[in-house]
This record gives sequence, structure tokens and C-alpha cells, in this order.
Amino acid sequence: MTLIGLGLAAAGAGPALAANESQAEPSSTTWALQPADAAGPDGRVSLRHVLDEGAGASDHVALTNFGERPATFAVYASDGTVTDDGLFDLLPAGEEATGAGTWITVSPGEVATVRDGGGVTVQVPAASTVTLPVEIDVPPGALPGDHPAGVVAELVRGGGPSIGVASRVGVRVHLRVAGDVVAELVPEVLSASYRPSWNPFARGTVEVEVGVENAGNVRLGSRTVVTTAGPWGAGRAERREEVREVLPGRSASVALELPVVPLFRVWGDVGVDPVVVGEDDVEVRLRPGTASFTVWAVPWAQIALVLLVVGAVVAVRVLRRRAAVRVQARIDAAVAQATGREVRSAGEESPVE
Repeated sequence: MTLIGLGLAAAGAGPALAANESQAEPSSTTWALQPADAAGPDGRVSLRHVLDEGAGASDHVALTNFGERPATFAVYASDGTVTDDGLFDLLPAGEEATGAGTWITVSPGEVATVRDGGGVTVQVPAASTVTLPVEIDVPPGALPGDHPAGVVAELVRGGGPSIGVASRVGVRVHLRVAGDVVAELVPEVLSASYRPSWNPFARGTVEVEVGVENAGNVRLGSRTVVTTAGPWGAGRAERREEVREVLPGRSASVALELPVVPLFRVWGDVGVDPVVVGEDDVEVRLRPGTASFTVWAVPWAQIALVLLVVGAVVAVRVLRRRAAVRVQARIDAAVAQATGREVRSAGEESPVE
């Protein structure tokens, strides 16, 4: 699946476009899906609604074909998700929605036909725009908080969806069910390890992977700060990493590397600060989450260097002692020869026969 421009369909000076070119077609098809009112695109970047459980709302999307020939599109709703890169996306084409995507209906209006599997199929003439009604119906008993979803326009080829690759562009739906807001991020140290440097004069590295779980009911960004230090606070280091968005009930992970002085034991602290995303309204106090960890940081290179130095000193002393013994032996031999007496190694003298 290829998804281009989801959630950015009307951002900036102009709409974000999805372009695709097939060998079966002489020219590419370029299109955009944008928030709209009944008259056409209205300049919004997303569909945003706060509704009570059991309530509903009406909205519109505008689908524009910028190509030089008519094109057919499937327009439907789906659940929202966030990729590993922190970008908003929808479920892969063909995967059935089970969340807020099932609360959204794209109506055929006067220009489209109902599509098997949900949504509509619409043919858009070249260089033209069609507007499609969107109905949102929140079921009774829906839990308060954010329920991510989106509406997507997928190019249909040869009378049916393309096989293997789906070219899509979409509009994000920010849907919040009214009620108590809970904003909480919970950090967890997934792994922490020490990687030594074999240069005894360089620091080692602590590698930390931190999981950030959104335990609340609204989407939040996070700022993660990891600090490490050795005994008595020696060699303190700090690294920061941001996650653009973590959806309610979902988790994201960040990996950080910190230089450390290997003093056998390293202590680390993790702090996660929740951040309001975009134009969201979060009227509760955002409390930071914390976690801690420890890592063995054995200074192997430094120990090896010390052993090497000590070994060298011992070797030099042994060699010097042996050299001194040899010199003394020569002196003793010379003295014996000069006095006509034999000097034994034990220091005893005997007459020479």
C-alpha cells in the first residue's frame, strides 16, 4: 500500500496531492481529497468534531481530479493509526475497520454509487471536483476521548482496485466523544545495555530503549529525557527525544545512546512530558511520567590498560634484577681472578688448588 498526503490534504498554500502513474495509462492521475462544505473545499486541514455518545454530525469532503482524463475512485472511511515513524495513517487497503471508521459513512449523494465493502465509488471528470456528504454517528455507550479515523480516496484501475499497490490520499477525522479527559503517558524502560569502547581513553555508550504508553483517552505527543550518571553523579549525560503523536491505548518507543564513564555501575532516570498535539483542547493538568534503570558498565579497556601497565612495570623490574645479578656475577668473577680465590655463588670462598 502507498498512502500519500493523509492528514495533509489541505495543508499549506495548497492541497497535498497523490500522484500515480501506470504503464497501462498514457499519463498519470493526480488527485486530492479535502475537507469541504456543500459548495466545495473550505480550507480546513481535517474534519474535527466533538460529539456526545449517541450523537451525530454531517460534513463533506471534496475530491478533485487534476488529470487530463476521467478517473474512478473508491472513497471510504477507516480507522486511524500511527506508523513507526510517528506519521498518521489509516489501516491498509482491504483491512476492515473496527473502531471509529465504522462510525463514519460516505454517502453517494447525486454523483456516486454505493461500494461493496463500504463507502462509495465515484467517477470524476478531468479537471473537476465533486463533493461527497459524510455522516458521523457515534454509537450509544462510546467511551469518552479521541477516536482516530479518516476518509480516504483510492484510485480504481481497470474497473476494480489495483492489485498489490493501492494509491491513496486522505483526510483525517479528529473525532472526540465528550466526557472526562484523561491525559497520561507511562514510560517503561524496555532495554538498557552498556557498549564499551576499546579505546581506554574514550567513554563507553549506554543504549536505552524507552516505551511510552498512552494510558489516557486523548492523543498526546511526548518529550522523553534520559539522564545517566555514575557513582556520586560522575560523568552525567543527558539525551532528549520527541514523539509527535501517541494515540490512546497505543505505545511508541524511542531509542537513545548516551556516553558514560565506565565506573562499574551507571544509574539512569527517564522523564516523559506529555505535549498537546496541534489544535487539540486538553483541559487537564499534564503530569510527567518517570522510570529508572541501572546498568553494569565494567571498564574492561581500562582494566586491560592497568594490567598491561602493571605487567610492564613488573617485567621491567624482573629484567633489571636479572641484569643486576649478571653484572654482580661478572664482578665477583673478576675479583676472584684478581685475588686468586674462587668466589662461590653462595658467597663462600675456597682456595684455588
